[in-house]
Amino acid sequence: MNVSPQNKAQIVYFSHGGGPMPILGDPSHKAMIDFMTQLPSQLKTPDIILVLSAHWEENVVTVLGAENPEMFYDYYGFPKEAYSITYPAPGSPEYVEKVVKLLEKNKIPARIDRKRGFDHGLFIPLKLMYPEADIPCLQLSLVSGLDPAAHLAIGRALREFENENVLVIGSGFSFHNMRAFSWQGEEIQDSANDAFQNWLIDTCSGTHSDQEREKRLMDWEKAPSARYGHPREEHLMPLHVCAGMADKPAKLIFDDHILGKRGIAFLWN
Repeated sequence: MNVSPQNKAQIVYFSHGGGPMPILGDPSHKAMIDFMTQLPSQLKTPDIILVLSAHWEENVVTVLGAENPEMFYDYYGFPKEAYSITYPAPGSPEYVEKVVKLLEKNKIPARIDRKRGFDHGLFIPLKLMYPEADIPCLQLSLVSGLDPAAHLAIGRALREFENENVLVIGSGFSFHNMRAFSWQGEEIQDSANDAFQNWLIDTCSGTHSDQEREKRLMDWEKAPSARYGHPREEHLMPLHVCAGMADKPAKLIFDDHILGKRGIAFLWN
């Protein structure tokens, strides 16, 4: 069957920055802000956006099912304006049901949470990308334990959405060592961070077979400086879901500094 380019899924993994700091105008996020605001010009406008946020983990894959999700301010210690940020995008109960059925069809237990709101892994980047908040949005949780095989499998289960006009966003951070960030924003040379970012670029956009790419992602802890870049891997697992769904090489679309550290972003389309 021939599929119109207008009905092809787009998949992006990017680094969403530190809490609400991009919206508050933090200068160390300038490169990220510029990237986010122009990213929609590289994409066709989706009918729906599905976000895998690093900031939501459940025992089983869980889909946010509220019709009009509230804001979930999952950060603390910021100025009061950080707690008045809004992103009133609607949900899509119909699409939630489709996601759950597709996961269960692939023997992945799933459930719906109709009370949770959008966390900042969704509302911060989307406020920069689509400030009108007029595209229905869903969130999909990570699975506790953060097993790379499980998250690749979630991605594979979502492949049936390949021929729909959906934008899937893995919202994480390709470097996420909180102690190593430069909260003053200085860009400090960091060979250990470079080693891991270069490994990710080679893994996701290099000339590896699909099987080789998946094996590298399964064994990501063996990569150079892996645990320096990710003492805990919740900000990396959205990448595994994206890569599992895409099943092809990615295009590198961002390689710059956020909070003084090098971060990257990929696009599959």
